[in-house]
Amino acid sequence: MQKIIVAEPMRKIIFLFVLFAFVLTGCSDYQKLLKSNDNSLKYKKAIEYYNAEQYVKAATLFEELLPIYRGTSKAETISYYISYCSYGQGDYISAGYFFRNFLKTFPDSPYSEESLYMSAYCYYLESPKPRLDQTPTTNAIDAMQLYINRYPNSTRISKCNDYIDELQDKLVYKSYLSARNYYDRGHSPSAIIALQNSLKDYPGSSYREDLMFMLLESKHQLAYKSVAGKKRERYNNAKEEYFSFVDEYPESKHMKRAEKMIEDIESYLSKFNTNN
Repeated sequence: MQKIIVAEPMRKIIFLFVLFAFVLTGCSDYQKLLKSNDNSLKYKKAIEYYNAEQYVKAATLFEELLPIYRGTSKAETISYYISYCSYGQGDYISAGYFFRNFLKTFPDSPYSEESLYMSAYCYYLESPKPRLDQTPTTNAIDAMQLYINRYPNSTRISKCNDYIDELQDKLVYKSYLSARNYYDRGHSPSAIIALQNSLKDYPGSSYREDLMFMLLESKHQLAYKSVAGKKRERYNNAKEEYFSFVDEYPESKHMKRAEKMIEDIESYLSKFNTNN
C-alpha cells in the first residue's frame, strides 16, 4: 500500500483544525455546565478548573454556587477558592477584598490565619512606585503588623517583618522625594516645612544627611531673599541649622558648601555684633 505523504503546510492546517475543534468542544462542555442544574458537578468541575489554573472559569462557577450553598459548610470553602481565583488572575485589589470579606464572614475558619496574611500580602503587591500615592503601602504595613500581633508564633513572621522594612523604606523615600521636589524648585518656605516634616516623621532616614543639608540651604536662601525686617531673624535660624548639621555630620560631603553658607551668615550678622 502506498504511503500517503502530507505536506508540511497541510500538517499545520490539520493541527490547527484539530486544536480548534478541541477548543470548541471544551467551550461547548463549559457552556453546558453553566446551564446545568447539577450543582455537585459544578462544584467538582470548579475545583478541577482551579487546579488547572483556569481561574476565570473556576471563579464563574464558584460565584454561581456561593448563594446556593450559603449557610452550609461548602460556603466557606467556596469563598476561600473565590479569593484565590482573583489572586491567581493577578487581580490583587479584588483578592484582598475577598480575603478580608472571608475573615468577616468566617472569623473562626481554619483558613483565617492564611486569609489574614494573604490580605496583607495583596496590599503589599498593590504598593506602587514611591512617586505615587502610598495609601496601599500604609495599608500593607498596618495589615502586616496586625498579622504579626495576632499570630506572633507564625512561621511567616520573619517574612512579614522583611515586607514591613521594605514598605517603610518606600515611605521614607517618598517623603524624601516630596521634600526634595520643593527644594529643587527653589520654593524655600515650602521646602523648609516639607524637609522638617520628613526629618520628624523618619528620624532614622537613610537620607537624613541630605535632608538636613537641604534644610540648611533652604533656610539660608530664605534669609538671603527676605525683606530687611526679617533678615536678621532668618539668618540666625540658618546659623542654628548650620551648627545642628555640623554637629551631626562633621565629615559631611556637603561641608564645603555649608562652610560657604556660614561665612555669608556670619558676615551678615557681624554688623549687629556691636548692638548685642
